[in-house]
Amino acid sequence: MSSVADKLAKKSSSRTTAKQVRLRLVYLDFWSAVKLSFLAAVALAIVTVVSTLLIYLVISSTGLIGQVDQLLGAVNGESTFTLASVINLPQVMAFAAVVAILNLIVVTVLGAVMAGIYNLMVKVTGGLLVGFTSN
Repeated sequence: MSSVADKLAKKSSSRTTAKQVRLRLVYLDFWSAVKLSFLAAVALAIVTVVSTLLIYLVISSTGLIGQVDQLLGAVNGESTFTLASVINLPQVMAFAAVVAILNLIVVTVLGAVMAGIYNLMVKVTGGLLVGFTSN
């Protein structure tokens, strides 16, 4: 198996002042992985809510919702349904909040599951070999 750490070890034939260390990652702390995935999910939730707000503001300021209402009226023959009555800022932000909360839960659980799978696979593969050098 040729890895970066093995290549670094082979290059060490010339004497330098840099020390090289090869470490094997054989365990991921479950709670640390859960906390890290939760923080990543919080950042993703904030991005989801802000981007949804910005997209809605751009769509509403360009008048796209009114144009779609006119198109639906022309296709349906002047029906009483309007898209603007369904899509407004509170409903869009509520939908974005629900999506962000569900995403928060899913990403946190996936982080925990991945840490558990890695800890199980280390028993088979022996872990991840990581090479470090000090310059």
